[in-house]
Amino acid sequence: MAEQLLWMHGAPFARSNEDEDCPAITPYLVEGEQAPAVIVCPGGGYGVRAYHEGEPIAQWLNSLGISAFVLRYRVAPYEYPCALLDVQRAIRTVRFKAEQYRINPNKLGLLGFSAGGHLVSNAGTSFDAGNKDAEDVIERESSRPDLLVLCYPVITLLDPFAHAGSRSNLLGAEPDPLKVRQLSSELQVTEDTPPTFLWHTSDDAAVPVENSLMFAAALRKHNVLFDLHVYAKGHHGLGLAESEAHTKEWTTACASWLAWNGFQG
Repeated sequence: MAEQLLWMHGAPFARSNEDEDCPAITPYLVEGEQAPAVIVCPGGGYGVRAYHEGEPIAQWLNSLGISAFVLRYRVAPYEYPCALLDVQRAIRTVRFKAEQYRINPNKLGLLGFSAGGHLVSNAGTSFDAGNKDAEDVIERESSRPDLLVLCYPVITLLDPFAHAGSRSNLLGAEPDPLKVRQLSSELQVTEDTPPTFLWHTSDDAAVPVENSLMFAAALRKHNVLFDLHVYAKGHHGLGLAESEAHTKEWTTACASWLAWNGFQG
């Protein structure tokens, strides 16, 4: 199925009508009815979106009987809150069109890599039930995901463990300290944060493993169930990690966790 724009008449804060100004989802649908679904957010430091963290991930999810939607969210020069608005709109859109997509609107997750993981963690800690009086019927849908999958995610924007490139692309060269704290996801977890799967490598030189550790600790503090997998070796940006004999097992662990949460075809 071809990509589908999230706003037909222009996204909030859009500067033009080129592709990069127009958030969209590309559906990868499985056969059958009421399939679980996951929206995929590739990484790229809020400057680009990495292909290997998009379509190949959607195809892997399809192999598990899960429909997938790869999100084209806005990156630099767009700054906060554009990407967050994009992923929230994607959640609402997929829920609104659940019958058309043949998916279960109550089994809709988010999966993100690196900066895409930051976006997913933001969406998992900043959501609403929808505006039931909205003229735009899509905006009446909830933006709360049912689960999160965070792959070597950027979580904190606070030093010393922040990924400086993601922070500057998202908030500018001299970010407001209040916004830095607001968008440090480890500080925003509550008991309503969805159950979460996290994986990272202990020697990640770009996004320190402390990002995942801090989010997991916050989940534990608020009694949110999570899986945390830290692998010994592997450079940042591995995607499916097919070239890493040990680290590639994250997909097996994640598939088991998704099935345990009812996300199976």
